Amino acid sequence: MRQIVRVTVTAALLAVALQGCTPQASAPIVVVEDKSYAVASAPIKIKAGIMLGAITDIKVTERVEKESGKVVSPAKLSGKLVLKNGSPDQTVRLLGGTIQYVNAEGELIKIEDKRTDTLLKFSTYGATERLDPGQEATQTISVDFPAEALKANRLKEIRVDLTYMPTPFKEQSISFSASVAAAK
Repeated sequence: MRQIVRVTVTAALLAVALQGCTPQASAPIVVVEDKSYAVASAPIKIKAGIMLGAITDIKVTERVEKESGKVVSPAKLSGKLVLKNGSPDQTVRLLGGTIQYVNAEGELIKIEDKRTDTLLKFSTYGATERLDPGQEATQTISVDFPAEALKANRLKEIRVDLTYMPTPFKEQSISFSASVAAAK
């Protein structure tokens, strides 16, 4: 009886070992490619109060499976945002902004439920957050783009809303009396 159990266990172990050595059927390789769309109104000029600027190098990109055409990563609008403080006497603190997409009827094109990132975030480190008079800042942007706007003739305009806080900018000098005593 022991002999039969040993032979059975040995046969089972041998079967498992051989199964592990056989090449596994590989899953089909899925080729994913970037699909880019041209944005006809590039560059987008911006004027919001004392803020001037533009979004340049604009493109819309989505990632799709090459064979099936299935969207792997939804469309994103990317580009370079250049802002300039056009005021002669106010410093501007950049707080944020949003990008909105408008259709031919003048209505906003909604982003799909699971995607909501159309916020512009300004870096909080360095000079990008604060612009003195005449100063310029450049920042890359990447925000969600609605699938509906990818259809031909659906997108009429892209709206950029900026939020900033202006503060008076003044340079003043202070003079005070001073003298140097004789060395001891």
